[in-house]
Amino acid sequence: MAKSGSLKSTLAVSLNNYLDAGAIVAGASGVTLWQNYLGLSEMHLGWLNALSANALGAAIGAIIGGFLADKFGRKFIFTYNLLVYMTGVLIIMLSINFPMLLAGFLITGISVGIGVPASWTYISESSEVNNRGRNICISQMSWGVGPMFILLFGMLFAPGGYLYGPVEALAYSIIGADAAQAAIEVFSSRVVFATLFVVAFIAWNLQRQLEESAEFTANKAKDKSSIVDNIKLLFTNKIAVKTVAFLAAIYLTWNLVASVMGFFMPHIYETAGGLSNEAANMLSCISWVFVVVTTFIISFFVDKVAHRFFYVFGLAAALTAWILIIGGGVSTIAGIWVFTILWGVNNGSSVQVFYALWGSELFPAKFRAGAQGFMFFVVRGLSAVWGLVFTFIYGDNGEGFTLAAYCMVALLLASLIVGLVGMPNTRGKSLEQITKERYGETV
Repeated sequence: MAKSGSLKSTLAVSLNNYLDAGAIVAGASGVTLWQNYLGLSEMHLGWLNALSANALGAAIGAIIGGFLADKFGRKFIFTYNLLVYMTGVLIIMLSINFPMLLAGFLITGISVGIGVPASWTYISESSEVNNRGRNICISQMSWGVGPMFILLFGMLFAPGGYLYGPVEALAYSIIGADAAQAAIEVFSSRVVFATLFVVAFIAWNLQRQLEESAEFTANKAKDKSSIVDNIKLLFTNKIAVKTVAFLAAIYLTWNLVASVMGFFMPHIYETAGGLSNEAANMLSCISWVFVVVTTFIISFFVDKVAHRFFYVFGLAAALTAWILIIGGGVSTIAGIWVFTILWGVNNGSSVQVFYALWGSELFPAKFRAGAQGFMFFVVRGLSAVWGLVFTFIYGDNGEGFTLAAYCMVALLLASLIVGLVGMPNTRGKSLEQITKERYGETV
Protein backbone atom coordinates (compact mmCIF):
# COMPACT_ATOMS: atom_id res chain seq x y z
CA MET A 1 0.00 0.00 0.00
CA ALA A 2 1.26 3.48 -0.84
CA LYS A 3 2.36 5.70 1.99
CA SER A 4 -0.57 8.09 1.53
CA GLY A 5 -3.00 5.17 1.42
CA SER A 6 -1.52 3.70 4.58
CA LEU A 7 -1.91 7.01 6.40
CA LYS A 8 -5.45 7.55 5.11
CA SER A 9 -6.65 4.12 6.20
CA THR A 10 -4.87 4.52 9.54
CA LEU A 11 -6.72 7.76 10.23
CA ALA A 12 -10.09 6.19 9.37
CA VAL A 13 -9.52 3.12 11.54
CA SER A 14 -7.98 5.17 14.36
CA LEU A 15 -11.37 6.76 14.98
CA ASN A 16 -12.16 3.48 16.78
CA ASN A 17 -9.60 4.44 19.40
CA TYR A 18 -11.24 7.87 19.72
CA LEU A 19 -14.54 6.10 20.35
CA ASP A 20 -12.98 3.57 22.73
CA ALA A 21 -11.29 6.07 25.02
CA GLY A 22 -14.06 8.59 24.43
CA ALA A 23 -16.70 6.19 25.74
CA ILE A 24 -14.66 5.51 28.88
CA VAL A 25 -14.01 9.16 29.60
CA ALA A 26 -17.52 10.30 28.69
CA GLY A 27 -18.72 8.05 31.50
CA ALA A 28 -16.00 9.34 33.79
CA SER A 29 -16.64 13.03 33.12
CA GLY A 30 -20.31 12.70 34.01
CA VAL A 31 -20.25 9.91 36.58
CA THR A 32 -20.94 12.26 39.49
CA LEU A 33 -23.89 13.77 37.61
CA TRP A 34 -25.39 10.33 36.96
CA GLN A 35 -24.71 9.44 40.59
CA ASN A 36 -26.72 12.45 41.78
CA TYR A 37 -29.51 11.93 39.22
CA LEU A 38 -30.07 8.23 39.89
CA GLY A 39 -28.91 8.10 43.52
CA LEU A 40 -26.08 5.69 42.75
CA SER A 41 -23.73 4.23 45.33
CA GLU A 42 -19.99 3.62 44.89
CA MET A 43 -20.89 0.00 44.13
CA HIS A 44 -23.16 1.14 41.29
CA LEU A 45 -20.25 3.14 39.91
CA GLY A 46 -18.04 0.06 40.18
CA TRP A 47 -20.52 -1.94 38.10
CA LEU A 48 -20.69 0.79 35.47
CA ASN A 49 -16.90 0.69 35.23
CA ALA A 50 -16.80 -3.10 35.25
CA LEU A 51 -19.30 -3.60 32.40
CA SER A 52 -18.22 -0.66 30.25
CA ALA A 53 -15.73 -0.10 27.44
CA ASN A 54 -13.19 0.11 30.25
CA ALA A 55 -13.41 -3.53 31.22
CA LEU A 56 -15.83 -6.48 30.87
CA GLY A 57 -17.92 -5.08 28.02
CA ALA A 58 -14.82 -4.61 25.90
CA ALA A 59 -13.48 -7.99 27.05
CA ILE A 60 -16.57 -9.83 25.78
CA GLY A 61 -16.49 -7.96 22.50
CA ALA A 62 -12.77 -8.51 21.91
CA ILE A 63 -12.78 -12.29 22.11
CA ILE A 64 -15.72 -12.39 19.71
CA GLY A 65 -14.44 -9.72 17.34
CA GLY A 66 -10.88 -10.99 17.13
CA PHE A 67 -11.74 -14.44 15.80
CA LEU A 68 -14.53 -13.03 13.57
CA ALA A 69 -11.96 -10.68 12.01
CA ASP A 70 -9.68 -13.64 11.26
CA LYS A 71 -12.53 -15.66 9.76
CA PHE A 72 -14.56 -13.08 7.84
CA GLY A 73 -12.10 -10.23 7.43
CA ARG A 74 -11.14 -6.93 9.00
CA LYS A 75 -13.57 -5.07 6.71
CA PHE A 76 -16.45 -7.25 7.95
CA ILE A 77 -15.95 -5.78 11.43
CA PHE A 78 -15.72 -2.23 10.10
CA THR A 79 -18.94 -2.66 8.12
CA TYR A 80 -21.21 -3.59 11.03
CA ASN A 81 -19.60 -2.99 14.40
CA LEU A 82 -20.14 0.74 14.82
CA LEU A 83 -23.88 0.23 14.39
CA VAL A 84 -23.71 -1.64 17.71
CA TYR A 85 -21.69 1.21 19.22
CA MET A 86 -24.25 3.80 18.16
CA THR A 87 -27.03 1.69 19.67
CA GLY A 88 -25.27 1.56 23.02
CA VAL A 89 -24.55 5.29 23.06
CA LEU A 90 -28.18 6.04 22.18
CA ILE A 91 -29.39 3.96 25.13
CA ILE A 92 -27.07 5.92 27.45
CA MET A 93 -28.33 9.21 26.06
CA LEU A 94 -31.94 8.18 26.81
CA SER A 95 -31.33 6.48 30.17
CA ILE A 96 -33.78 7.23 32.97
CA ASN A 97 -32.76 4.46 35.39
CA PHE A 98 -29.72 2.42 36.37
CA PRO A 99 -30.54 -0.73 34.33
CA MET A 100 -30.80 1.36 31.13
CA LEU A 101 -27.54 3.14 31.89
CA LEU A 102 -25.78 -0.15 32.65
CA ALA A 103 -27.13 -1.75 29.45
CA GLY A 104 -25.92 1.19 27.38
CA PHE A 105 -22.45 1.00 28.92
CA LEU A 106 -22.31 -2.77 28.30
CA ILE A 107 -23.40 -2.60 24.64
CA THR A 108 -21.03 0.26 23.92
CA GLY A 109 -18.22 -1.64 25.63
CA ILE A 110 -18.89 -4.81 23.61
CA SER A 111 -18.66 -2.80 20.40
CA VAL A 112 -15.38 -1.23 21.51
CA GLY A 113 -13.97 -4.68 22.21
CA ILE A 114 -15.07 -6.03 18.83
CA GLY A 115 -13.35 -3.18 17.02
CA VAL A 116 -10.00 -3.06 18.80
CA PRO A 117 -8.30 -6.28 17.51
CA ALA A 118 -9.45 -5.66 13.94
CA SER A 119 -8.28 -2.04 14.10
CA TRP A 120 -4.74 -2.68 15.33
CA THR A 121 -4.40 -5.66 12.99
CA TYR A 122 -5.59 -3.69 9.97
CA ILE A 123 -3.26 -0.79 10.71
CA SER A 124 -0.21 -3.07 10.92
CA GLU A 125 -1.14 -5.08 7.85
CA SER A 126 -1.75 -1.91 5.84
CA SER A 127 1.48 -0.18 6.89
CA GLU A 128 4.86 -0.07 5.22
CA VAL A 129 7.71 -1.68 7.18
CA ASN A 130 9.23 1.65 8.19
CA ASN A 131 5.90 3.27 9.11
CA ARG A 132 4.23 0.56 11.17
CA GLY A 133 5.23 2.06 14.51
CA ARG A 134 4.31 5.53 13.29
CA ASN A 135 0.84 4.41 12.27
CA ILE A 136 0.26 2.66 15.59
CA CYS A 137 1.31 5.92 17.28
CA ILE A 138 -1.24 7.80 15.17
CA SER A 139 -3.83 5.35 16.43
CA GLN A 140 -2.63 6.02 19.96
CA MET A 141 -2.92 9.76 19.34
CA SER A 142 -6.57 9.20 18.50
CA TRP A 143 -6.86 7.37 21.81
CA GLY A 144 -5.64 10.62 23.38
CA VAL A 145 -7.62 13.05 21.24
CA GLY A 146 -10.88 11.30 22.18
CA PRO A 147 -10.63 11.93 25.92
CA MET A 148 -9.17 15.39 25.33
CA PHE A 149 -12.24 16.50 23.40
CA ILE A 150 -14.73 14.57 25.51
CA LEU A 151 -13.37 16.09 28.71
CA LEU A 152 -13.38 19.51 27.09
CA PHE A 153 -17.02 19.02 26.17
CA GLY A 154 -17.70 17.74 29.67
CA MET A 155 -16.13 20.86 31.14
CA LEU A 156 -18.00 23.25 28.82
CA PHE A 157 -21.37 21.52 29.21
CA ALA A 158 -21.06 20.81 32.96
CA PRO A 159 -23.10 22.81 35.48
CA GLY A 160 -21.32 26.15 35.71
CA GLY A 161 -19.55 25.61 32.37
CA TYR A 162 -19.55 28.15 29.56
CA LEU A 163 -22.07 26.19 27.47
CA TYR A 164 -24.25 24.92 30.29
CA GLY A 165 -26.93 27.53 29.51
CA PRO A 166 -28.04 25.96 26.21
CA VAL A 167 -27.86 22.50 27.77
CA GLU A 168 -30.06 23.62 30.66
CA ALA A 169 -32.54 25.22 28.25
CA LEU A 170 -32.67 22.01 26.21
CA ALA A 171 -33.27 19.96 29.36
CA TYR A 172 -36.13 22.18 30.54
CA SER A 173 -37.76 22.08 27.10
CA ILE A 174 -37.71 18.26 27.11
CA ILE A 175 -38.57 17.32 30.69
CA GLY A 176 -40.36 20.45 31.93
CA ALA A 177 -39.67 23.44 34.14
CA ASP A 178 -40.55 21.60 37.35
CA ALA A 179 -37.91 18.88 36.85
CA ALA A 180 -35.45 18.11 39.64
CA GLN A 181 -32.10 19.91 39.44
CA ALA A 182 -30.16 16.65 39.19
CA ALA A 183 -32.28 15.61 36.20
CA ILE A 184 -31.46 18.89 34.48
CA GLU A 185 -27.74 18.76 35.22
CA VAL A 186 -27.29 15.22 33.89
CA PHE A 187 -28.26 16.49 30.44
CA SER A 188 -24.70 17.77 30.11
CA SER A 189 -23.54 14.13 30.10
CA ARG A 190 -26.25 13.15 27.62
CA VAL A 191 -24.99 15.82 25.22
CA VAL A 192 -21.41 14.60 25.59
CA PHE A 193 -22.50 11.10 24.59
CA ALA A 194 -24.37 12.62 21.64
CA THR A 195 -21.03 13.87 20.28
CA LEU A 196 -19.74 10.28 20.36
CA PHE A 197 -22.80 9.18 18.38
CA VAL A 198 -21.97 11.72 15.67
CA VAL A 199 -18.29 10.68 15.47
CA ALA A 200 -19.29 6.99 15.36
CA PHE A 201 -21.61 7.69 12.43
CA ILE A 202 -18.82 9.49 10.54
CA ALA A 203 -16.32 6.71 11.33
CA TRP A 204 -18.78 4.02 10.21
CA ASN A 205 -19.19 5.69 6.81
CA LEU A 206 -15.43 6.09 6.34
CA GLN A 207 -14.57 2.53 7.37
CA ARG A 208 -17.20 0.93 5.16
CA GLN A 209 -15.26 2.32 2.16
CA LEU A 210 -11.92 0.74 3.12
CA GLU A 211 -10.46 -2.12 1.09
CA GLU A 212 -9.86 -5.44 2.80
CA SER A 213 -6.36 -6.05 4.16
CA ALA A 214 -4.20 -7.49 1.39
CA GLU A 215 -2.46 -9.82 3.85
CA PHE A 216 -5.78 -11.20 5.08
CA THR A 217 -6.96 -11.74 1.51
CA ALA A 218 -3.74 -13.55 0.57
CA ASN A 219 -3.86 -15.74 3.67
CA LYS A 220 -7.51 -16.73 3.16
CA ALA A 221 -6.78 -17.74 -0.43
CA LYS A 222 -4.38 -20.44 0.76
CA ASP A 223 -5.68 -21.20 4.26
CA LYS A 224 -9.16 -22.60 4.91
CA SER A 225 -8.83 -23.03 8.69
CA SER A 226 -11.97 -22.63 10.76
CA ILE A 227 -12.30 -20.45 13.84
CA VAL A 228 -11.99 -23.59 15.99
CA ASP A 229 -8.81 -24.64 14.15
CA ASN A 230 -7.25 -21.23 14.76
CA ILE A 231 -8.20 -21.26 18.44
CA LYS A 232 -6.61 -24.71 18.86
CA LEU A 233 -3.46 -23.59 17.09
CA LEU A 234 -3.19 -20.45 19.21
CA PHE A 235 -3.27 -22.50 22.42
CA THR A 236 -1.06 -25.39 21.26
CA ASN A 237 1.76 -23.60 19.43
CA LYS A 238 4.50 -23.00 22.01
CA ILE A 239 5.71 -19.74 20.45
CA ALA A 240 2.16 -18.38 20.34
CA VAL A 241 1.49 -19.36 23.96
CA LYS A 242 4.69 -17.70 25.17
CA THR A 243 3.86 -14.58 23.18
CA VAL A 244 0.36 -14.41 24.64
CA ALA A 245 1.78 -14.78 28.16
CA PHE A 246 4.33 -12.00 27.61
CA LEU A 247 1.97 -9.49 25.99
CA ALA A 248 -0.89 -10.18 28.38
CA ALA A 249 1.46 -9.72 31.35
CA ILE A 250 2.82 -6.33 30.32
CA TYR A 251 -0.58 -5.03 29.21
CA LEU A 252 -2.50 -6.34 32.21
CA THR A 253 -0.19 -4.88 34.84
CA TRP A 254 -0.22 -1.49 33.11
CA ASN A 255 -3.91 -1.56 32.24
CA LEU A 256 -5.00 -2.32 35.80
CA VAL A 257 -3.61 1.11 36.59
CA ALA A 258 -4.79 2.83 33.40
CA SER A 259 -8.31 1.40 33.56
CA VAL A 260 -8.86 2.83 37.02
CA MET A 261 -7.42 6.17 35.95
CA GLY A 262 -9.45 6.23 32.75
CA PHE A 263 -12.76 5.93 34.55
CA PHE A 264 -12.09 7.32 38.03
CA MET A 265 -9.59 10.12 37.38
CA PRO A 266 -12.12 12.99 37.52
CA HIS A 267 -13.89 11.28 40.43
CA ILE A 268 -10.58 11.03 42.31
CA TYR A 269 -9.93 14.71 41.68
CA GLU A 270 -13.35 15.55 43.11
CA THR A 271 -13.30 13.31 46.19
CA ALA A 272 -9.62 13.04 47.18
CA GLY A 273 -8.56 16.39 45.71
CA GLY A 274 -11.67 18.34 46.63
CA LEU A 275 -12.04 19.88 43.16
CA SER A 276 -15.28 20.81 41.41
CA ASN A 277 -16.59 18.67 38.55
CA GLU A 278 -15.56 21.36 36.07
CA ALA A 279 -12.02 21.68 37.48
CA ALA A 280 -11.62 17.89 37.58
CA ASN A 281 -12.57 17.60 33.91
CA MET A 282 -10.22 20.46 33.02
CA LEU A 283 -7.22 18.77 34.64
CA SER A 284 -8.07 15.42 33.05
CA CYS A 285 -8.37 17.17 29.69
CA ILE A 286 -4.94 18.78 30.14
CA SER A 287 -3.46 15.37 30.94
CA TRP A 288 -4.72 14.08 27.60
CA VAL A 289 -3.13 17.05 25.82
CA PHE A 290 0.20 15.72 27.07
CA VAL A 291 -0.77 12.26 25.81
CA VAL A 292 -1.32 13.58 22.29
CA VAL A 293 1.81 15.76 22.23
CA THR A 294 4.04 12.98 23.59
CA THR A 295 2.72 10.40 21.14
CA PHE A 296 3.05 12.83 18.24
CA ILE A 297 6.73 13.39 19.04
CA ILE A 298 7.42 9.68 19.50
CA SER A 299 5.74 8.84 16.16
CA PHE A 300 8.69 10.41 14.32
CA PHE A 301 11.25 8.19 16.06
CA VAL A 302 9.56 4.91 17.03
CA ASP A 303 10.59 3.21 13.76
CA LYS A 304 14.15 4.52 14.05
CA VAL A 305 15.05 4.25 17.76
CA ALA A 306 15.11 1.11 19.93
CA HIS A 307 11.68 0.41 21.41
CA ARG A 308 13.32 -0.20 24.79
CA PHE A 309 14.03 3.52 25.20
CA PHE A 310 10.43 4.66 24.79
CA TYR A 311 9.05 1.75 26.81
CA VAL A 312 11.22 2.63 29.82
CA PHE A 313 10.57 6.36 29.38
CA GLY A 314 6.80 5.94 29.59
CA LEU A 315 6.83 3.70 32.64
CA ALA A 316 9.40 5.90 34.39
CA ALA A 317 7.00 8.84 34.04
CA ALA A 318 4.12 6.76 35.43
CA LEU A 319 6.14 5.51 38.40
CA THR A 320 7.41 8.99 39.19
CA ALA A 321 3.85 10.33 39.12
CA TRP A 322 2.56 7.81 41.64
CA ILE A 323 5.61 8.04 43.91
CA LEU A 324 5.25 11.83 44.04
CA ILE A 325 1.57 11.49 44.84
CA ILE A 326 2.32 9.05 47.66
CA GLY A 327 4.79 11.54 49.09
CA GLY A 328 2.81 14.74 48.63
CA GLY A 329 -0.80 13.64 48.31
CA VAL A 330 -3.43 14.98 45.95
CA SER A 331 -4.68 17.51 48.46
CA THR A 332 -2.27 20.16 47.12
CA ILE A 333 -2.75 21.78 43.72
CA ALA A 334 0.97 21.44 42.96
CA GLY A 335 0.86 17.70 43.58
CA ILE A 336 -2.21 17.34 41.39
CA TRP A 337 -0.55 19.25 38.54
CA VAL A 338 2.67 17.24 38.61
CA PHE A 339 0.70 14.02 38.69
CA THR A 340 -1.51 15.16 35.80
CA ILE A 341 1.43 16.04 33.54
CA LEU A 342 3.50 12.93 34.28
CA TRP A 343 0.53 10.63 33.82
CA GLY A 344 -0.14 12.28 30.46
CA VAL A 345 3.46 11.73 29.37
CA ASN A 346 3.18 8.08 30.43
CA ASN A 347 0.06 7.55 28.35
CA GLY A 348 1.76 9.10 25.35
CA SER A 349 4.65 6.63 25.52
CA SER A 350 2.62 3.90 27.14
CA VAL A 351 2.71 0.14 27.29
CA GLN A 352 -0.46 0.20 25.19
CA VAL A 353 1.49 1.61 22.23
CA PHE A 354 3.89 -1.32 22.28
CA TYR A 355 1.23 -3.88 23.14
CA ALA A 356 -0.71 -2.74 20.06
CA LEU A 357 2.43 -2.80 17.92
CA TRP A 358 3.85 -6.11 19.11
CA GLY A 359 0.43 -7.76 19.36
CA SER A 360 -0.12 -7.11 15.66
CA GLU A 361 3.41 -8.18 14.71
CA LEU A 362 4.14 -11.31 16.72
CA PHE A 363 1.33 -13.58 15.46
CA PRO A 364 0.70 -15.04 11.98
CA ALA A 365 -2.15 -13.57 9.93
CA LYS A 366 -4.41 -16.60 10.40
CA PHE A 367 -4.95 -15.87 14.12
CA ARG A 368 -3.44 -12.38 14.46
CA ALA A 369 -6.68 -10.62 15.41
CA GLY A 370 -7.95 -13.62 17.40
CA ALA A 371 -4.84 -13.66 19.58
CA GLN A 372 -5.23 -9.96 20.27
CA GLY A 373 -8.91 -10.44 21.02
CA PHE A 374 -8.15 -13.20 23.53
CA MET A 375 -5.52 -11.09 25.29
CA PHE A 376 -7.82 -8.09 25.34
CA PHE A 377 -10.51 -10.35 26.83
CA VAL A 378 -8.19 -11.45 29.63
CA VAL A 379 -6.88 -7.97 30.36
CA ARG A 380 -10.16 -6.07 30.29
CA GLY A 381 -11.98 -8.90 32.09
CA LEU A 382 -9.52 -8.82 34.98
CA SER A 383 -9.70 -5.03 34.86
CA ALA A 384 -13.42 -5.36 35.49
CA VAL A 385 -12.75 -7.38 38.65
CA TRP A 386 -10.07 -4.91 39.68
CA GLY A 387 -12.49 -2.01 39.16
CA LEU A 388 -14.80 -3.53 41.77
CA VAL A 389 -11.92 -4.28 44.16
CA PHE A 390 -10.59 -0.76 43.73
CA THR A 391 -13.84 0.77 45.00
CA PHE A 392 -13.31 -1.08 48.29
CA ILE A 393 -9.64 -0.07 48.56
CA TYR A 394 -10.34 3.54 47.61
CA GLY A 395 -13.36 4.03 49.88
CA ASP A 396 -16.38 6.29 49.49
CA ASN A 397 -14.40 9.49 50.06
CA GLY A 398 -10.90 8.56 48.98
CA GLU A 399 -9.70 7.53 52.42
CA GLY A 400 -7.86 4.51 50.96
CA PHE A 401 -6.12 6.44 48.21
CA THR A 402 -2.57 5.97 49.59
CA LEU A 403 -2.96 2.18 49.75
CA ALA A 404 -4.35 2.23 46.22
CA ALA A 405 -1.34 4.26 45.08
CA TYR A 406 1.09 1.64 46.45
CA CYS A 407 -0.82 -1.00 44.47
CA MET A 408 -0.40 1.12 41.34
CA VAL A 409 3.38 1.42 41.85
CA ALA A 410 3.73 -2.36 42.27
CA LEU A 411 1.76 -3.04 39.07
CA LEU A 412 3.77 -0.53 37.04
CA LEU A 413 7.06 -2.01 38.28
CA ALA A 414 5.90 -5.45 37.19
CA SER A 415 5.07 -4.15 33.71
CA LEU A 416 8.51 -2.55 33.45
CA ILE A 417 10.44 -5.65 34.52
CA VAL A 418 8.49 -8.15 32.37
CA GLY A 419 8.70 -5.83 29.37
CA LEU A 420 12.46 -5.43 29.61
CA VAL A 421 13.01 -9.19 29.96
CA GLY A 422 10.76 -10.29 27.08
CA MET A 423 10.96 -7.38 24.63
CA PRO A 424 11.07 -8.55 20.98
CA ASN A 425 13.23 -7.08 18.20
CA THR A 426 10.82 -6.39 15.34
CA ARG A 427 11.76 -2.88 14.24
CA GLY A 428 12.45 -2.64 10.50
CA LYS A 429 11.11 -6.12 9.69
CA SER A 430 8.08 -7.03 7.58
CA LEU A 431 5.20 -8.98 9.12
CA GLU A 432 6.03 -11.91 6.84
CA GLN A 433 9.66 -11.87 7.97
CA ILE A 434 8.68 -11.73 11.65
CA THR A 435 6.26 -14.64 11.18
CA LYS A 436 8.87 -16.82 9.43
CA GLU A 437 11.51 -16.04 12.08
CA ARG A 438 9.18 -16.99 14.92
CA TYR A 439 7.06 -19.80 13.48
CA GLY A 440 8.96 -21.11 10.47
CA GLU A 441 7.08 -22.17 7.33
CA THR A 442 4.55 -24.45 9.06
CA VAL A 443 2.09 -21.89 10.48
